[in-house]
Amino acid sequence: MTRLRKKVLDYLEYLAVRLGETIIRTFDLRFLHGVCAWIGDMMYRFDRRHRNRAMEHLRRSFPDRSEKELCEIARLSMRSLFYLGLEVMFTTRKIGVENWRRSIQFKDVGLAIKSLLEHETGFIFVTGHFGNWEAVGYAMAVLGFPSVAVARGLDNPYVNEHLMGVREKTGQSILYKKHATRTMHEVLEARGTLSFIADQDAGPKGIFVDFLGRQASTYRSVGLMVMEHEVPVAVGYGMRIGERYMFEMGIERIIYPREWKDKADPLRWITQEYTSALERVIRRAPDQYIWTHRRWKTRPEGEQSGPDGIA
Repeated sequence: MTRLRKKVLDYLEYLAVRLGETIIRTFDLRFLHGVCAWIGDMMYRFDRRHRNRAMEHLRRSFPDRSEKELCEIARLSMRSLFYLGLEVMFTTRKIGVENWRRSIQFKDVGLAIKSLLEHETGFIFVTGHFGNWEAVGYAMAVLGFPSVAVARGLDNPYVNEHLMGVREKTGQSILYKKHATRTMHEVLEARGTLSFIADQDAGPKGIFVDFLGRQASTYRSVGLMVMEHEVPVAVGYGMRIGERYMFEMGIERIIYPREWKDKADPLRWITQEYTSALERVIRRAPDQYIWTHRRWKTRPEGEQSGPDGIA
């Protein structure tokens, strides 16, 4: 009975999501961005727990900035979170073979495309919780460079199938993290592209590297895959241009196998290198990073979390 009840509730939630999407899409996108800005401002004003977490992260990452500046970054960051949810609903309409130029400006992607076409094994693409990371993978697939995105599935199977289906319409595949190791190897051996959101807290088993002024536990999987298959790593981003559906998509750094082969600890070097590249992107537009994300949840042995357990 409990399983049946959950199934019914999940389906009702799915219907509510679809109905909400239908209603939202009847409005002008500029108006909806304004609504999301207001909701983000209300979250900043009334959601004390997330505001405090964002501010604690910002103070440690930008100790030279004033409290007023950091408050503004935190407020705009919460807006960015709601912009992302809105933009996902319009991605299939705004990014297509014929109209992508209206929404995307590319920067420094030529070398990455050349590497994708020429490398004999595979390719790994990493990004972070910055700007609109969903639009990046979708746009790559539209332009003929589909990737296999490593992601965690949602708890509601109906909503998960719907949202993942949006991402897969152009040929981008979703690979769920659980039991995914073997398939990831197969993708790279077939000269495919693996995509990772690489700024996730990896828990006590992760490798600690410097990220925005603090040690951050980072998954070993990207570096281990790179070392085993000797593939390049591209660090990319999708930076929002103004409060509208327009993005600058670029490649901040490409790490080639020849760069790490002579390092004493190649796994740590690779992990630090792509993490540092993500940091440079975030520092250029900190208001587009999700500062409420618990990136620093796991601390090195002997180090305490911040005030009130914030990490």
